Amino acid sequence: MTFPNIYIRQADKKSVIDTGQLVSVIIPCYNQAQFLGQAIESVLSQSYTHFEVIVIDDGSTDNTREIAALYPEVRTIHQNHAGTSTARNLGVRHSKGSCLVFLDSDDRLLPEALRVGLTHLLDHPECAFVFGRHRKISADGTVLSTNSFVRIEKDPYRQLLLDCCIYPPSIAMFRRNLFETVAGFDPLMVGTEDYDLYLRIARKFPIFGYDEVVAEYRRHDTNVSGNNAQMLRGCVAVLREQKRNVRGNKEWEEAYQIGLKNWRRHWGEELASEVWSRVREGREWQRSVWDMVVLIRYSPAVFPRLLARRLVRPLTAARNTEDLRSLDLE
Repeated sequence: MTFPNIYIRQADKKSVIDTGQLVSVIIPCYNQAQFLGQAIESVLSQSYTHFEVIVIDDGSTDNTREIAALYPEVRTIHQNHAGTSTARNLGVRHSKGSCLVFLDSDDRLLPEALRVGLTHLLDHPECAFVFGRHRKISADGTVLSTNSFVRIEKDPYRQLLLDCCIYPPSIAMFRRNLFETVAGFDPLMVGTEDYDLYLRIARKFPIFGYDEVVAEYRRHDTNVSGNNAQMLRGCVAVLREQKRNVRGNKEWEEAYQIGLKNWRRHWGEELASEVWSRVREGREWQRSVWDMVVLIRYSPAVFPRLLARRLVRPLTAARNTEDLRSLDLE
């Protein structure tokens, strides 16, 4: 399948400085005013200066509006709280750029991000989007680590079925016309809307990854990815949406099954550890019960291992210790 309208013909390619292409940076924000200023300033400091910044205030109850208002270059749009996907889709509708970047309000772009992304997008006119790498930072901005580069092979859809190697969304630059053919972010995929979009795009169009760090992903207590139960449900739901698309293709079917198993194991084990910590500390019993229900439903293979590792084995070990102490060895 081809979609020529989203591509720039190679004969028309100019240098990045001469293109004059507007890049729209869309920042959804819900109660992240403490980080929003840094996100905005990371865009305003870009070496490529032909951009617009759109902040979508997703019904925040903190001082998000006041922070956004400090920057006259920024256009702010308010909506009732409806989630990140709806906010991003609203930003797309109000944007004017031929290229789009989605920056979370707690993350930051590095100064060369737009220039590098646009360069690679022009160098790969066959691709729907391009993406780089990120580095993790703490809540106070301290650099923690840099993620490894994952090269996109000849079948990006198969590769994304196995794992999501594109995160956070700010490392990607999209062609705007893409959203006229592929539906935007799905509001039902809470926390995994990016992964869902990448899969829907990669099934139809080429994409390209490059080995340059362009964004900073902030780790803090309110990260959506820190909600293990939500991530387990979300990743399983995203792949299940692809089940009908992989039928009849042996490689896709195999990748689908492996990916589903891996997501269930990864987030299932993360959730199991979280539940066990709460149980051991005797707190949040109601939440723990609901999370156990999520484990049973979405990661059934992890649940018996949780019982064995966290409950049965410690009790057995304790019983054996007591038995040894009861022996008369004299």
